[in-house]
Amino acid sequence: MGWTAAAMKIRVLLLSLLLSVASAVPSLAAGERLALVIGNAKYPDAEAPLREPINDARDVADELKRDGFAVETGENLTAEQMRRAFDRLYGKIKPGSIVLLFFSGFGIESGRQSYMIPVDAQIWTEPDVRRDGFSLEKVLGEINSRGAGVKIALIDASRRNPFERRFRSFSAGLAPVIAPNGTLVMYSAALSSVVADSGGDRSLFVRELLKEIRVPDLTAEETLNRTRVGVTRASRSEQVPWISSSLAEDFSFIPGGSRPSTPSTQAKSPPPLPPPVQQTVTPPPPGKQQASIPPPVEVPPPPKQIEVNIPPPPPPQQPARTENALSDDPTIKSLTAKLNDNPDDSAALYRRGQVYASKGAYDLAIKDFNNSLRLNPKDVEAYNNRCWARTVIGDLQAALRDCNEALRLRPNFVDALDSRGLLNLKSGQTKNAIADFDAALRINPRLTSSLYGRGLAKRRNGSIAEGDLDIANAKAMDPNIVKEFADYGVQ
Repeated sequence: MGWTAAAMKIRVLLLSLLLSVASAVPSLAAGERLALVIGNAKYPDAEAPLREPINDARDVADELKRDGFAVETGENLTAEQMRRAFDRLYGKIKPGSIVLLFFSGFGIESGRQSYMIPVDAQIWTEPDVRRDGFSLEKVLGEINSRGAGVKIALIDASRRNPFERRFRSFSAGLAPVIAPNGTLVMYSAALSSVVADSGGDRSLFVRELLKEIRVPDLTAEETLNRTRVGVTRASRSEQVPWISSSLAEDFSFIPGGSRPSTPSTQAKSPPPLPPPVQQTVTPPPPGKQQASIPPPVEVPPPPKQIEVNIPPPPPPQQPARTENALSDDPTIKSLTAKLNDNPDDSAALYRRGQVYASKGAYDLAIKDFNNSLRLNPKDVEAYNNRCWARTVIGDLQAALRDCNEALRLRPNFVDALDSRGLLNLKSGQTKNAIADFDAALRINPRLTSSLYGRGLAKRRNGSIAEGDLDIANAKAMDPNIVKEFADYGVQ
């Protein structure tokens, strides 16, 4: 039976009406929801397990399950376990999927990328970060290549990690991420900054995040912006999360009030918000993205040897940690076993010296660096680390010789410039300290120790306002920097 002309007109009119109504409704992502939640807390190189990541990961996973996500949770994952978890996630993605990644643990910036660190990472030099860590950019790129529509990464890894003093050119915190379109990324703290340990069992970032996720009918961008405001207010602006968004469609954790709001959501109305901060990163021009080698820097000449009567090294401010007290440390135990098998393993000697120094056992560290240099007299890293250790205990003449030798072997060595700046600051050579810190900061503008050290040196040299600015910027990047320098005997 055919259509009459009148019936056809009515059908066309109804179709056009439906299309106009549909176009007036905001697009809302409705693909399959997938989430990978990782909490890494037990890092052998840390003084103690982190208290927050496991509880935070479990709370986030429970909330996402209530919001319709198929969630896989991993705790204290090794590199191989993280790799398998990512591969399983990639295999589940279908075109249009909504994919969320939550990681809590240690993160490191290297080569302008942020890396999530597994618990079994063996990080001694910066290249080890790229070998053992997982690049957030690469993970997001792989998720995108599988056809995911909305990609969300929540990274609570802006912590001071236990590996940083093994290569002093380390920059605190995380780097901006160059993510594909349709991505929303949030860090728990500002770029290149770290968060002081709260001492609690759960992080402020996750507490505020869960509070806002439970508010129905907010877009994901609104949820994260409210989280940023909540963390900033609760921390009195000491912790300001970073957000980058390139979402092309709306997504809501609880659209249309489909899940009953919790009593806490009903108890108080949301705080007024400032305009959302859209911090997007423009990709570098083609062919220049990997240009991470700094331009040549004119290194200040070695200062004249300090021919003054320097008193003998003062006793440590805290009781020295003995070899027996540290023998049960898993990393030290492993390296000691290697040295028992081969006493001439210069790499193991150097690495054990690094661990001793990071734990305040400077005499033991210097002993290992001595033996490492006896076996390998050209080891520039060992010269630098022995310079730093000697500086901390007050053996300044010997420290200066070490730093100068490190810079002779490797000009523009930012770690040695930073160490020599500390040495000059501690010995009262403020102009030399400023020159060294300036050179280090031209190579790595976010090197917190050089920024803070330069601020102290400028203040001592009479430039109070400039020094205060450097100090304030360094403290904003790393709240622990003041205590670190105090432990070095510099205030």
